This record gives sequence, structure tokens and C-alpha cells, in this order.
Amino acid sequence: MSKQHWKPGNMLYPVPAVMVSCGREKEKPNIITVAWAGTVCSDPAMLSISVRPERYSYDIIKQTGEFVVNLVTKDLVFATDYCGVKSGREVDKYKEMNLTPLASQKISAPGIAESPVNIECKVVQELALGSHTMFVGEVVNVTIEDRYLSETGKFELNSTGLVSYSHGEYFLLGEKLGKFGYSVQKKTK
Repeated sequence: MSKQHWKPGNMLYPVPAVMVSCGREKEKPNIITVAWAGTVCSDPAMLSISVRPERYSYDIIKQTGEFVVNLVTKDLVFATDYCGVKSGREVDKYKEMNLTPLASQKISAPGIAESPVNIECKVVQELALGSHTMFVGEVVNVTIEDRYLSETGKFELNSTGLVSYSHGEYFLLGEKLGKFGYSVQKKTK
């Protein structure tokens, strides 16, 4: 086996592709695409997003202390890419991408109605790391789309057509390979 050593860099892929919405009073809400987002704690439920300080959304999130993480499906990939390359300083991303602001339940920032999952967060910590600032948000509410509930009320998240981001490209999540604990599960005959 032959391997090469490269300079240090972020090679932890794939990652979730998400659209983060935010807003300030008396201004149009904005959407930023974030690929550096993740779970950081389960109790209390918290997640993180990392944003460059020069991005338009950075000041909004820093000032308001809130944001919504909106999961991305195959149908939202074009809008996701657009929201990542266009600035909210120049365009209304909701309007340009025909997205619908969704009123949040616990914060002022709107979600995106077309997303199957909207995760409302209040910032509990900021960490300046260099090129990005990591905002740690406590999850204060989650909204899910009814059509992904099974007859028994189970949320079928994996049937929503979620998208991941890997090294500059978007991918539809695919084949199920196992489930948590399957490696130690007792075999039935």
C-alpha cells in the first residue's frame, strides 16, 4: 500500500450540507450555506456551525444570537449552492430561490418551509478559530414535515432525500449499510 503525506487540511468528508437562516428586525431574512455543521452535545441538544466573519450572516447571527439549521434535500441542492455563492448583501435569497420563510416557534429567525427539518438554535458560545468562528447553538425547537411521519408516528428522516457535501461536490445519501449496534447484535436463526 502506498500513501502520500499532504499539508494539514480539512479532509473530514462527507459532511451535511445545510442552509442556515437568520434575520434581524426590519431587515429581509438571509440564508447562508454551511458545510461545517455538526452535533456537539445530546443533553442539552446542541449543534455547531462555523461561519467566516466576512460573511453577511455572521454579523446577523452574532448580533441576534440565533439561527435555524435547515436540512437539505435533493430538491433544494440548487438553492443550497446559490445561497452559498451569493451574498445576502446584494440579493434576497428567499425571493431569488422561491423559498418560503417559515415562522419559528421559539426564536425570531425564520426557517425555510421547503426544508423537511428546521432546527431552531440560540447561540450559547462563540469560538473564534481563525478563518471561521464557531457558533454553538442550543436546540430550542425542531420542526419536521408531516409527510415524513410513518403510520406509527416515527419520523422517517432517511426517506427525505438528504444531501451531503464532499470536497466541493454535493451527493445524495444512498444505500443503507447497517444500523447502530448491528456489529454486536445477536444473530437470530
